[in-house]
Amino acid sequence: MEKFIPGERLYENAQWVAFKHPQPDYPLHILILPKRSITSLTKSPLDSELYTQLFEVVKKLVADFGLEEKGYRLITNGGQNQIIPQWHWHLVSEHNGELDA
Repeated sequence: MEKFIPGERLYENAQWVAFKHPQPDYPLHILILPKRSITSLTKSPLDSELYTQLFEVVKKLVADFGLEEKGYRLITNGGQNQIIPQWHWHLVSEHNGELDA
């Protein structure tokens, strides 16, 4: 996965990596991907550590970008709405995404 991650990593832990979307649809558009190959949410394992670490990433990014006050959405796509066959999440905000931390 190392060579496929564009740009600078904003945060990562043992199971997830986050970086700014290379073609953003929002003023702040961050992609969060599992480090292992998981094709979709419906194919994701029922692994509590995987989800614990996902929300660790989300909480850290929300804090770093001051999104609790500004507002944000966390989105995952599936079925025909999922263009790339790798499960991922979009953390998006209508705000510019300047780092507060």
